[in-house]
Amino acid sequence: MDWKGRRQSDNIEDRRGTSSRGGNPFGRGGIRLPSGGIRRSGMSFKTIVIIGVIYLGLKLIGIDPLQLLGGNSGGLTGGQSQAERQVTPARQDEMTQFVATVLAETEDVWNGVMKSQGLDYPEPKLVLFSNAVDSACGNASSASGPFYCPGDQKVYIDLTFFDEMAQRFKASGDFAQAYVLAHEVGHHVQNLIGVLPKFNQMRRSMSQVEQNKMSIRVELQADCFAGIWGHYTAQKGLLERGDLEEALNAAKQIGDDTLQRRTQGYVVPESFNHGTSAQRKEWFARGFDSGRLEACDTFSNPV
Repeated sequence: MDWKGRRQSDNIEDRRGTSSRGGNPFGRGGIRLPSGGIRRSGMSFKTIVIIGVIYLGLKLIGIDPLQLLGGNSGGLTGGQSQAERQVTPARQDEMTQFVATVLAETEDVWNGVMKSQGLDYPEPKLVLFSNAVDSACGNASSASGPFYCPGDQKVYIDLTFFDEMAQRFKASGDFAQAYVLAHEVGHHVQNLIGVLPKFNQMRRSMSQVEQNKMSIRVELQADCFAGIWGHYTAQKGLLERGDLEEALNAAKQIGDDTLQRRTQGYVVPESFNHGTSAQRKEWFARGFDSGRLEACDTFSNPV
């Protein structure tokens, strides 16, 4: 993607280096792109007590439990320690310029598209954070991946996610990274046109299976909106050879079925909430090929 030397957005809020409690905001209405398809399972109070007793027992006999575990928790980052996940200052600065440029391109596209529909486009803020962050939707850790919070109309991302995409999920390339950001901006568009408020209202009376099915339609529409952004970016002549393939590969690698096969060896379709690899590729391509909002109606058309 030919992005260097272009306008950079001023709608950047840099919170890197600040502290936060962390956690998971998504039970409170946040919208997110998964980073690994793994869901944390809760531990009972009894289990926590047992673990605490074992930990103290080992410490009393001179054994460091953390050393037994190799010095890190494994977590959702493929077992990387925090030091391993750090990005060099030069790399961080380049990525900051990159996301600021991509955000500016989304602003140009969606200001134009919304104006053609007779609508305003209040531009979202992009919050850069490290490790954990507070939002109007609650608290989130880097392991949660990038997400959009409709409560404050902001997109949140820890830039180390891009390295995780390349290393763990085999989805490398600048246009793959741009697709991730454009997807989250797509959720902002959904919020403005009423899709997210309606979904949040409807899901209160839905079963979990019904919520998952509706969530898939929401996520696929955001993929399609990302494709619309890609359509106009291509018209500007900013795409380079292989860029479209990078985005389609990223869509494939973060499909629910692909993620579940990678992490657990089998798929559970009833638990899908973002769409299969084939669906995500298809709906991104629909937006990319057409450049029209009407092409992204995932609610009236079969997905």
